[in-house]
Formats: sequence, structure tokens, C-alpha cells
Amino acid sequence: MKKVYVKTFGCQMNVYDSVRMLDLLKNLGYEETLILDDADMVIFNTCHIREKASEKIFSELGKYKELKLDRKKQNKSFVIIVAGCVVQAESEEFLNRAKFVDIAIGPQSYHRLPQMLFELQKKNKKRIIDVEFPAVPKFDSLPETKSRGVSSFLAIQEGCDRFCSYCVVPYTRGAEYSRLRDDIMREAYQLAESGTKELVLLGQNVNTWCEKDASGKIKKNLADLIEDLSQIDEIKRIRYVTSYPSDFSVDLMNMHKNNKKVMPYLHLPIQSGSDAILKAMNRKYTVSQYEDIILNLREKCPDIALSSDFIVGFPGETETDFDKTLSLVKRVEYAQSYSFMYSPRPGTPAAVLANQIPEKIKGERLEILQKLLLEQHSNFNKKFVGQCVEVLVEEKAKKKSELLGHSPHMQNVVVSADPKYIGSFISVKIVSAGATTLVGKLENNF
Repeated sequence: MKKVYVKTFGCQMNVYDSVRMLDLLKNLGYEETLILDDADMVIFNTCHIREKASEKIFSELGKYKELKLDRKKQNKSFVIIVAGCVVQAESEEFLNRAKFVDIAIGPQSYHRLPQMLFELQKKNKKRIIDVEFPAVPKFDSLPETKSRGVSSFLAIQEGCDRFCSYCVVPYTRGAEYSRLRDDIMREAYQLAESGTKELVLLGQNVNTWCEKDASGKIKKNLADLIEDLSQIDEIKRIRYVTSYPSDFSVDLMNMHKNNKKVMPYLHLPIQSGSDAILKAMNRKYTVSQYEDIILNLREKCPDIALSSDFIVGFPGETETDFDKTLSLVKRVEYAQSYSFMYSPRPGTPAAVLANQIPEKIKGERLEILQKLLLEQHSNFNKKFVGQCVEVLVEEKAKKKSELLGHSPHMQNVVVSADPKYIGSFISVKIVSAGATTLVGKLENNF
């Protein structure tokens, strides 16, 4: 078999896409390798969210250009494929700067990969670039999937119609699209049959997932779908990301209260604690509306762990705006979070706004915010010291004698135990806790 090396950047959806590309390539006689020198093909699945994403990709690709030239001297082929959002957003850059790349494909076109490889090899094309948004959804063309671990991603929704002023997702992933319920259930059963015990449902705006009847009326929403998925016996845990606050429904709140397979964890991005900044970001909610959701959710599910995203230094952000973000964080108290300095994305409205914040100020604000958030993460985790938690063990940890898994609250848990427990639920007594990880010991009576 030929071998393919895959490097994935960015979000969980990109991880899912990489897995599905591997599924496609398996049918062509490829298997994955973790050793670059053994590879006949390399795939870079790119993300455009972070600052200078394209520059980092081009810098990385330069190393593989040399490898391609070495293989050519040995009369061996070496195919370089770049996929994902950087390609979609900056296809002209690939035309001009990366002529050694054989195939460049956007995130909505990778299901055409087998056809592209055929054209590359049989029709002797020098390179192929595809950044179209095909009329036929890519999911209809993907092969059956199998579990790659006890916790598996399952894409149920793609695209976004919110057009936040800083975000490229609507331009790289397209309009919102919900997969059919029956197709999702079929993939979930395939995953369950091959060993998955936890499903993580994915979408750029996952809580807009719905299925409509012929008249356009919604007949199934996300809460309904999760209820259906929870009927699969082998699936013991269900999570979902990423939610948009103004689309978070009472049905979802009740689901957290009533469905024991839905984990007590929610990632609900706020981005800023200032209404003025939220308006400039084109976020369709206010701080008060966001806090009402949190209050109502905690009434129904008191032990829920909350996570969020924050952007500091958005154009026009004043010290008062930033202080409002800090005040919100203190009121809500987060178990986990992701925080970043604003960086302009080419083609987005925010990139041309006046009052861009100096890098020094952005860095200072980020440091203050992260210090507060890490303190909250640590305080949340320390509550579990001395308690027993159920851990789904997923893999070996960095130390040979340790295993890594997750608690119901999505905490990293490290425990010294026999590798035979990988793929199992175990009871772990927590002996210490930091901001990012719990350390425990296997219960004697397990």
C-alpha cells in the first residue's frame, strides 16, 4: 500500500475532514503513516482563523518542496495536497506562490479527491485547484466511516450565515447546511459498531441544525437529533460544538437537564463583555441576553461546566470595554476558555475598521484576561480533588505509565493504569488539579 502523511491545523471540523479524506484514500490503496519520510503523499489541512495563517503554511510547505525534489531525483513520486480554509480564502496565493503543490482544494471540495488524483496521474495534469462550492453536498459522496478511537467527531452541520465582522468562515465554509437526520444516524451507527462510545457533534453553528418538511417547517431540531442519537446503546456520551448564543434554545437547556448521555459541558462563545464591541463584531445578541442563557441553563443543570471564546483588542475597544469583559468573566466563572488577540483577516469588514488597537496594548490585555481565566479554570478543577470521577480513557499519556482520558465535564484526566483500560470507563479518584489537567488514581474497587 502507498502511504499518506496528514498534518491538520485548526478546529475539530478540520480534524473530522482529515479523517474523512483518509477514508477516501483508503479506497485508493493508501494507508496513514506518522513518519513523513515513509510517505508517498502529504496532506496539509489548513485553518485560516489564526493570525498570519497563510504565511505559516507557505513556510511549512517550503520544507516539503525540497523533499519533493529529492524524490524526483530518485525517480519517485511525491504528491503534495493542501486542503482547507486557507486554500479557499487565498487560492490566488497558491496559484502564484506554491506551484510545486499538486492539488489545492477547499473544504467543500475534498470529496472529489479521488477524481483529482486520477486526473493528476492519468491525464498528466501539472496541478489542480478546486475552491468551488458544489451543488451536491460533499457528505453524499463520502464512504462509510469507522471509529478512530472511543471518542469520535461527527459533522452534522456546516457553514455560517451570521457574518461576524472579523470571521472568514462564511466565505470559506459557505452558507449554513444541515445534514439529513437519517445520514447522521447511519454514520453514528457505523461509528458505534466500530468502537465509538462518545460522539462529539460538529458544526460551525451547530445549534442551528434542523430538518424541515416539504413546506419548510422545522420538524427536527438539535435537541430532537441528540435524543435520537442517545438511543444507540453503544453511545454513552454526547457532546456538541460550537453553539451560537442567540440560537441556543430552551429545548437544548431541557435536554441538558433530562438526557443523561449529554455531558454537563457547554462551549458558548461570548467574544466580548461589551455591547458596543459585540455590535461592532456583528454578534446578534447582547451581554444581558447571554447571561440570561447562562442563568437559565444553570438552574436546569447546576453542575454544568462552561467554556467560551474571547477576542481582545478588537478595533475601537476601549479600556472601559475591556473592563466590561473582565467583569463578565468574574460574574460567569468559566471552567475552560480560549482567548486571542484580534488579528485582521483579509476580506472581512473588521480588517478595514478605524481605531485598530496597537499590538502592545492587545498583548497586555490578553495577559490580564488569561490570568483571570486560568485562575477560574484552576478553581473549578480543584473542586474535584478528593472526589471520584468517571473517566473515558482514550490513549496513552506522555509518560509511559500513564493514561489520558476525559471526565464528563471535559477535563483532561491523567491516571497511572494498565493500557488495557484504553477504551473503557474507569472510576478515578482525583488527587491533584491544575488549570488544565486533573491527576488521579485508579479506584481499588474498580
